[in-house]
Amino acid sequence: MTNAWIVATLVAIVGGAVGFFVVMRGSAFVAHAVPNGSFAGAAGATLVGVNTLVGLGVFSLGGALGIGLLSRRGRRDVATALTLVFMLGLGSLFLSFLGSYDNEVFSLLFGEVLGISTNELAPTIALTAVCLLALAVVYRPLLLSSAVPEAAQARGLKPFPIELCFLLLVAMATTMTVPVVGTALIFSLMVGPPAAARAFTPRPWEALALSIAIALAVVWAAIALSYNTNWPVGFFVGAGSATAYTAGRVWGAVARFQHTTTS
Repeated sequence: MTNAWIVATLVAIVGGAVGFFVVMRGSAFVAHAVPNGSFAGAAGATLVGVNTLVGLGVFSLGGALGIGLLSRRGRRDVATALTLVFMLGLGSLFLSFLGSYDNEVFSLLFGEVLGISTNELAPTIALTAVCLLALAVVYRPLLLSSAVPEAAQARGLKPFPIELCFLLLVAMATTMTVPVVGTALIFSLMVGPPAAARAFTPRPWEALALSIAIALAVVWAAIALSYNTNWPVGFFVGAGSATAYTAGRVWGAVARFQHTTTS
């Protein structure tokens, strides 16, 4: 349980921070495609007998680069869909070679936070540090290009390098979060809490901090509920994220109604 709380906390921090830019840039499809495509990497790693974290990392980065390069001179939604289909096809091939679902590969679909071992702590902490450091380095240009892309270009910021940095951040976040909440629902953690935070406040720093706080609350509650009910942790992550987003929309509607009545 100690390992579960530590890793889940790290996952929530990274998911909430990176997810803030996922929502800002309207990239929910990317946040869905990269984790689901990385599942093929886990299957391939199991097939060749290496750590599944390696496979997740390779396919997450490969998927992010594929989306970035294909969308440079085309539509991003098409590039994302094609990259996802290709990686899922590879995953299907790898699974056919395995002959059956390996327990470790299957757990990556829905998460296995209560099964985190001590030897998984170090790589998760290292990935968290790298991801947050990278986010701190590109925070200002990434925020500017996400909020006002025209102003970013006027200041000399080229869209493609910024987009590539963003995609690589999503890939790093995917690599460390998929083993905990699973490929099926990691995008809910990177979309629900940040979208709720933006509904509560328009200020970037406040929204970023609130996104992390909501993600922490969702993941901690999911662990406690999963432990007591034996239900999948992914279900509670998805339900908690949806609840947070609904609360944010209700808050926004009430605030707009009060503003209209007072003016």
